[in-house]
Amino acid sequence: MITGLHAMFYSSDPEATRAFLRDKLGLPANDVGGGWLIFAFREAELGVHPTEDQSSSGSAPGTHQFSFFCDDIQQTVADLRACGVEFAGDIVDTGWGLATRLKIPGGCEAQIYQPRYSRTPAR
Repeated sequence: MITGLHAMFYSSDPEATRAFLRDKLGLPANDVGGGWLIFAFREAELGVHPTEDQSSSGSAPGTHQFSFFCDDIQQTVADLRACGVEFAGDIVDTGWGLATRLKIPGGCEAQIYQPRYSRTPAR
């Protein structure tokens, strides 16, 4: 039985990416050896979106996206900006939530959003 989800960033500067996730975003990290950090979350979700989506978020088949979610995006973005985090755009209303993209060292970006849908814990 599958019990969790493991996601990865492919980075041109993995040390800076790991430090950013640990130090700027405050993600809890386990050093599994040689400075290789694994970040654990209490909650994870997996969504499947159609490629025919006519919205601006539609993507090609085989595309993957990495997103963080939060309870209050305005406060979260303000807190992250105070830590020096840069964003790729403003917060936008997507219909299903409020979202923006944060810039991550090593050529990475990730969406961060405040969902409007009801999040149900896994059993």
